[in-house]
Amino acid sequence: MVEKRELYEVKNNQIVRKRRFCPKCGPGVFMADHGDRYSCGKCGYTEFKKK
Repeated sequence: MVEKRELYEVKNNQIVRKRRFCPKCGPGVFMADHGDRYSCGKCGYTEFKKK
């Protein structure tokens, strides 16, 4: 399980999000990175990575 502090980074005094947001659920719901795809744990939306 990923801790919330691992999802953000501070660069030049700005907070940078390391993961993508789910386009269906909106801001605040991160998508999991599974190597070949991104998926949302809340709604099940999946995007496959292009090779």
